[in-house]
Amino acid sequence: MAHHKKDYQPEDIRFPDQAIVTSELVHEMKTSYMEYAMSVIVGRALPDVRDGLKPVHRRILYAMYEDNLTVDKPFKKSATCVGDVLGRYHPHGDASVYDALVRLAQDFSMRYMLVDGHGNFGSVDGDPPAAYRYTEARLSKISNEMLRDLEKDTVDWDPNFDESRKEPRVLPSRFPNLLVNGSSGIAVGMATNIPPHNLTEVINACLCVLDNPEATLADLMEHLPGPDFPTRGLILGRAGIRAAYATGRGRVTMRARTELEEFGQNRQRIIVTEIPYQVNKRMLIKNMADQVNEKRLEGISDIRDESDRAGMRIVIELKREANAQVVLNRLFAQTQLQTTFAINMLALVKNQSQPKVLSLREILDEYLAYQEEVILRRTRYDLRKAQERAHLLEGLLIAQDNIDEVIRIIRTSYDNAKENLMQRFGLDDIQAQAILDMRLKALQGLDREKLQNEYKELEDRIAYYERVLGDMGLVKSILKDELTAIRDKYGDERRTEIQDVEDEIDIEDLIEEEDCCYTLSNAGYIKRLPVDTYRTQRRGGRGVSGQSLKEEDYVKNLFIASTHDYVLFFTNTGRVHRKKGYLIPEAGRTARGTNIVNILPLEQGERVTAMLLTREFTDHEYLMMVTRGGTVKRIRLDALYTARKAGIRALSLDDGDELIAVLKTNGSDNILLATRQGMAICFAETDVRPMGRDAAGVRGIRLDDGDEVVSAAVAAEGKSLLTVTENGYGKRTAVEAYLRGEDRQPQTRGGKGLRNYRLTGKTGLVAGAAIVDDTNDVMLIESGGVVLRTPAASINLYGRDTQGVILMRIEEGNRVIGVEAISNTEE
Repeated sequence: MAHHKKDYQPEDIRFPDQAIVTSELVHEMKTSYMEYAMSVIVGRALPDVRDGLKPVHRRILYAMYEDNLTVDKPFKKSATCVGDVLGRYHPHGDASVYDALVRLAQDFSMRYMLVDGHGNFGSVDGDPPAAYRYTEARLSKISNEMLRDLEKDTVDWDPNFDESRKEPRVLPSRFPNLLVNGSSGIAVGMATNIPPHNLTEVINACLCVLDNPEATLADLMEHLPGPDFPTRGLILGRAGIRAAYATGRGRVTMRARTELEEFGQNRQRIIVTEIPYQVNKRMLIKNMADQVNEKRLEGISDIRDESDRAGMRIVIELKREANAQVVLNRLFAQTQLQTTFAINMLALVKNQSQPKVLSLREILDEYLAYQEEVILRRTRYDLRKAQERAHLLEGLLIAQDNIDEVIRIIRTSYDNAKENLMQRFGLDDIQAQAILDMRLKALQGLDREKLQNEYKELEDRIAYYERVLGDMGLVKSILKDELTAIRDKYGDERRTEIQDVEDEIDIEDLIEEEDCCYTLSNAGYIKRLPVDTYRTQRRGGRGVSGQSLKEEDYVKNLFIASTHDYVLFFTNTGRVHRKKGYLIPEAGRTARGTNIVNILPLEQGERVTAMLLTREFTDHEYLMMVTRGGTVKRIRLDALYTARKAGIRALSLDDGDELIAVLKTNGSDNILLATRQGMAICFAETDVRPMGRDAAGVRGIRLDDGDEVVSAAVAAEGKSLLTVTENGYGKRTAVEAYLRGEDRQPQTRGGKGLRNYRLTGKTGLVAGAAIVDDTNDVMLIESGGVVLRTPAASINLYGRDTQGVILMRIEEGNRVIGVEAISNTEE
């Protein structure tokens, strides 16, 4: 029998409430897209300011908590967890849930992991994690604090997608997770990128706000100086951090930690031990190798990854002629050894209803207000439970007092025992039911004393809870105590170092100004340390060890400067570099310091021979440069003011000559030069006209064969010239002894000068000279690294042509190699 296919008309389908609504396409698209956008913003991509979690992370933690997967229980397959999250709360793809779970367990992604992973969860090289059927997971220890008090009605609950169960709208989050672990997400038309921070520092900032509601950003940054990345590394400068904390947006420059190592015959290699956050190490090395092959990076001969379980180690070997500092700067500019983190602190506020860009203070305020609410809700819950239990105990105490009658009533009542009990003893339904629910043995053995003690304790607790609910000051002090306990339990040391950068706005305000002693060794190790490290000793002493140096190295330059002064570094080739004092790393008294090639881009064979300080570059001050061969050149100080990082030429030199001293003068000073063979000349600086940067200079003193200039100084009247020989002998001679005639006129530059010191086999040649007066101490440096500090006033005054006295006892084979005058600030 053939089927006649009936043509159904729309009106044949009977839906009595059905109505076809016409809608304009533009309007429909607009509304639908807005709904989709809001759903992504609120329900997927942005974290909540209170617990710092996106919905998927919150659901993962809550599902694991429901399954009792805490840190004290054995691990469970990740597949179980992913399945539970999908089936109960998160109707999306399983990959999205597992990816989120994996990230919560990666020590290079999370500053404090919220999930404890077992198995392959990926690596910093970008290796993928194993599939979820192989890995296992449970909550980490610190997750306990995210979920603590959850069952005490501290948060609101929403139905899940099929309304079969409830899920928390936000977790109690007893530590400020949004800042501590950071967050990043791309919603529709907006994105968030919050860096991770150190738990101790964030909680200290919270305590600062609780103690002082008027705290400024500067106050907060004393406790929370900046982000702290799990991959360590360096952050350059504080301006970007400050901008982000003040406005919610800012850029932070992250840099890998590198050091230079010598290897082979005079070759160097760069060692990378820490890389910036979120950089894939394998891709970084591949990118560097590609750039070397394409000749975009010069001077590199080999790159290899020597990382192992002990830590990261990327080795970049340099060619023999390469300048390490230049190569490093190119690497920072062209590879991910230096990257920026664009902070954008966007989070959901007002009960997840609106996304907002927040400053640091706003995040802390929102978090603390939420925590106060959690404590109040928890206390209300505890109070309610305590009151319910106390109410029950009142009924049990009545039953205890009349136990025989209670048993009799229960025995003699068939189906109305509860009513009879309520009627006889004035109990309510709950109390009577509790008595009926007890087993006969328990009813018989009710211990009055035990019940009484519990009742008394409950009364005390109820009074305490009521006190808390009536006093916000007490709530704040509870919050402080609980935050402090979490800080002390889970806090750790900062991992990422924040480095000060030159020329950054108001960076100096954060750096205390103090006088420091800067030393530079012959092999190029520089450091600064507080000036009072060296105490004054008597002349003829042994000195204190100033620096543990390699064999054959010795301290060559030593001077005192403020951390806010510019230090000008003049090299033997006539170039000048400038740096602020605080950019020179501080080190202990016996530490070697940092090799200057890590601070200045020096060429092969170039070394610093003179260092000078200035606060500003004025046009009425001059510099007098003196070379070993007796050439002098005068230049205006402001001619050297330049922002060029590579340094600039300050003096053109003859072959074989080098710059040994640079003096700051006022335009009418006298200049005194002292030579190795005991000669000296004093001439007026006006004898030397000011020249441009590239000029070569003029003759300052005519030297005998084999002689050289060892020191130069500004000769002020009333002071004396201290000359010290290599074997530790020395004397002071009045400056006037170097001026001629009745009217004390300087000599003319370019002559042979006058005899300055009577040298013998006992004294050795002149090591150095300095202009001093009674307000100076003298630092003598000998080649073994020993430094002697002694008051200049304790050194005898003699004429020019004399032998002097012993100032410093020198060990066999050593010699004095430096003399420096410093002011003897009272200790």
